Amino acid sequence: MGIWDEIKLTFRNGSNLTRLIYINIVVFVVLSIVAGIGFLLNNQEISGKALDLFSVPASFNALLLKPWTLITYMFTHKDIWHILFNMLWLYWFGRIFLEYLDERKLVAVYLLGGISGALVYILSFNVFPAFTGVVADSVAIGASASVMAVVIAIATYVPDYTVQLFLFGRIKIKYMALAIFILTSIMDFSVNSGGKLAHIGGAFFGYFYIISLRHGHDIGKGFNRIIDFFVTIFKPRKKLKVTYKKVATEYEYNKIKAEHQKRINNILEKISKGGYESLTKEEKETLFKESQKKN
Repeated sequence: MGIWDEIKLTFRNGSNLTRLIYINIVVFVVLSIVAGIGFLLNNQEISGKALDLFSVPASFNALLLKPWTLITYMFTHKDIWHILFNMLWLYWFGRIFLEYLDERKLVAVYLLGGISGALVYILSFNVFPAFTGVVADSVAIGASASVMAVVIAIATYVPDYTVQLFLFGRIKIKYMALAIFILTSIMDFSVNSGGKLAHIGGAFFGYFYIISLRHGHDIGKGFNRIIDFFVTIFKPRKKLKVTYKKVATEYEYNKIKAEHQKRINNILEKISKGGYESLTKEEKETLFKESQKKN
């Protein structure tokens, strides 16, 4: 089995956590290849245009032309460290998430958390005076808001879950989530403020999702139905295998019946001469089947 076949098999049989990570990696690899081609052709616009197709813009007008970017941006990374840390956090906290909640909820939190992060980012850039001059040119990429939603969601659901950390020993997940949120979303807010606003949006959704779940309402259920609808549309349908059975003519039927009766008569004659034990295994089976028909 080749590498590509193994990847497809893992994607098909793996958990939704595995699929989310794979999609992020595939998008990163594709964009990296496009960037490499742009470098070789001495045309940096190729890379920029490709990245622009996946990035969510802060401008409402630009968003109307690229509404799909509300989804694609959360699977898009430009540099290796960006995707590496996001996927590590997603893997670690995603595994804990799946210990207590199902895979469909993980997908809902990831996607809706990412959308919430994008909406907070877009609204903030269009409301606060600090971003007045940069709205038209600002875009956002990265899974950080989605990952933050997963981190906060599971920390809210099982706050006293403990993990072993190097140098720190055993620590409760609620303290880890709080530290991650402060370090990546609050501190030095003037740097990557768009990303930090998206983190806040993702964190808010993760918390709100679990609070709603505790009250018996899964706010991601409707979104999962939408995903199921599109998966059903694009999922290849199994081809029905049609077999045709030739209808025997009356002559052929009578011929087959006569040959079968002749075989039975030969078996019975053999029994009369040498007894039942003289029959072969095949002849015994034939005689048994014949007796079942008559019964």
